[in-house]
Amino acid sequence: MIKGKVVGLRALEKEDLPQLKNWRNNPSQRKFFREVNELNDFNQNKWFESICDKNSINKMFAIIKLDTNEIIGVCGLCYIDWVNRSADFSIYIGYEDLYIDEVFAIEAAELMRTYGFEILNLHRLWAEIYSIDEKKKVFFDSLGFKLDGELKETYWFENKWHNSLYYSYLSTFNEK
Repeated sequence: MIKGKVVGLRALEKEDLPQLKNWRNNPSQRKFFREVNELNDFNQNKWFESICDKNSINKMFAIIKLDTNEIIGVCGLCYIDWVNRSADFSIYIGYEDLYIDEVFAIEAAELMRTYGFEILNLHRLWAEIYSIDEKKKVFFDSLGFKLDGELKETYWFENKWHNSLYYSYLSTFNEK
């Protein structure tokens, strides 16, 4: 387990899947995810098997509240490009319907960033969010991610188009 002060990151377990499926199917959070359809057990299990494969390009972790050892969210690095040393940064807190907060999410993100740069030797972390995702705009700004650009009208939600915002954070660890 990768430990911080209030949260830790541990490998996801099959027993975590029902909780993850409930969080991902919560409409108040699902609107911010790329997969807008409800997840079923088959798709959830298929996803879990894919991230457990030793050749997976995704490294996903359960976010654990250290004082209770309770799973409160998920974070990870997805679509890892080992040649260009970049990965898509993913995070959400399902606990108490927080989605993103200033305690658990921030510390989990800092742990994940350290893991990505210092352990995996990545150079760039990036994230795509939708323009309706006000919490993650503030979240990425507070972590020092920079807004790289905006793609117009990429996401259809509530009968109108929304834009995709792309953020990135570049490593300064071990760079020449």
